Amino acid sequence: MIFGLGSVLEKSREYLSTSDHASVVSINLFVALLCACIVIGHLLEEHKWMNESITALAIGLCTGALILLISGGKSSHLLVFSEDLFFIYLLPPIIFNAGFQVKKKQFFRNFMTIMLFAAVGTMISFTIISLGAIEIFKGMNIGSLELGDFLAIGAIFSATDSVCTLQVLHQDETPLLYSLVFGEGVVNDATSVVLFNAVQSFDLSHIDSRTALQLVGNFLYLFVTSTILGIVAGLFSAFLIKKLYFGRHSTDREVAIMMLMAYLSYMFSELFDLSAILTVFFCGIVMSHYTWHNVTSKSRVTTKHTFATLSFVAEIFIFLYVGMDALDIEKWNAISDSPGTSVKVTAILLGLVLVGRAAFVFPLSFLSNLAKKNAHDKIDIRQQVVIWWAGLMRGAVSMALAYNKFTKSGHTQLLGNSIMITSTISVVLFSTVVFGLLTKPLIQLLLPPSTELTRMVSDDALTPKGFMVPFLNGQSSEAELGNNYALPPNTIRMLLTTPTHTVHYYWRKFDNAFMRPVFGGRGFVPVDPGSPTEQSTPLIQ
Repeated sequence: MIFGLGSVLEKSREYLSTSDHASVVSINLFVALLCACIVIGHLLEEHKWMNESITALAIGLCTGALILLISGGKSSHLLVFSEDLFFIYLLPPIIFNAGFQVKKKQFFRNFMTIMLFAAVGTMISFTIISLGAIEIFKGMNIGSLELGDFLAIGAIFSATDSVCTLQVLHQDETPLLYSLVFGEGVVNDATSVVLFNAVQSFDLSHIDSRTALQLVGNFLYLFVTSTILGIVAGLFSAFLIKKLYFGRHSTDREVAIMMLMAYLSYMFSELFDLSAILTVFFCGIVMSHYTWHNVTSKSRVTTKHTFATLSFVAEIFIFLYVGMDALDIEKWNAISDSPGTSVKVTAILLGLVLVGRAAFVFPLSFLSNLAKKNAHDKIDIRQQVVIWWAGLMRGAVSMALAYNKFTKSGHTQLLGNSIMITSTISVVLFSTVVFGLLTKPLIQLLLPPSTELTRMVSDDALTPKGFMVPFLNGQSSEAELGNNYALPPNTIRMLLTTPTHTVHYYWRKFDNAFMRPVFGGRGFVPVDPGSPTEQSTPLIQ
């Protein structure tokens, strides 16, 4: 008996050793593929239509096909997808960096239009896609899908991915369009996840007007409380760093506390079942406005590139995995008896995405233009088409939500779930590759550079996005000129121009009078470690 127990333990040890070795090999291969994506993306840098997302998808598809051949058709990927891996480790740096790098002046100048598109527009798209899926799919043989599944489909395919469009647009040439596409893209992801979570938390077996109102109320509650939590977390980090001034001993502590506070806000939101995406996004905005200016210049450069790098690697990781998982034999075997049905579902979902996007972009743009007096702030028809096109692509968030709803531990065996997963993969691949490749020609056709060279002076030259780039009107950056730079006369006139009495103007007054004295920000200039004194001289506003 003792001998038999020893044999079992020995076999278990061998199995665990083999399993660990296989995991190490898989991780090594996956990291090597990430390096290949970066290298190939660098070589294709001059081709704007070939971004890292498409490159990672292509490499993932090729790698998946190779693994499928080697394994004899058993598997196509190196790692098994985990919702926790995506939502806890990969998504936070992507969303936080989006908020941290945002041009705040343009974002908040167009805040109402962005929220109109991202919140109201996403709700319209969600409604159209959900109702369309209910009416069309119920008459098709795609397995047993319930009302909650159809509403989840609406939330999944309402999440946009505007990376391809943003890589072609130029922020200096089309500031209004860029801010609308960027702002709507980020807030749209948060809105879609909030909708998805709201739908999952309700018993939809007996839906009535009261349940619908509760659903809307829950959505608004999640949206508002998540935003407030992100703002509070950002302000707390700014106050902590300003008062304790970690940089006098080590810049590493400043960088570490910023990263950990940002991640803590995300996990704290998850703990209370709020929208962690919305929380970490607004935490990033607040940190870039206050916290980033309270750290030393070395920490500013470090945090800027650290957050951007983490976001960059996470995005490549996701698209590489999606490319490999697109050939997962388990999912395709489940629908082998009805491949035509999967193609039809994919085509229907693409059609619903097109219609749902158009149903709110053009009407809401018309309403937004009615509220604007300045012709330069209005969205013309060509820009509306670009905004519509920018939201047609589906990406990482759609994939993650689909896996969360229709898989269990990375496996899918039910017919309806398999069809929805394969259709989601097909929509993501088609929209990213086909629509992504057509983005540059479309924008060149609608917005020729010669007619869109409208350069605007932004007060965000000292934000993370504008750090170590030309300051104003093509002049050298602050990092190059130091604090004794000279501004040309026309720039001085623009800086001294009396601001318009807008919401932004009153916020700036409140910010300068109450917020910055407490939480720091622009105007608080901490010295690098080793300097004898701490400066607190205001910068040019």
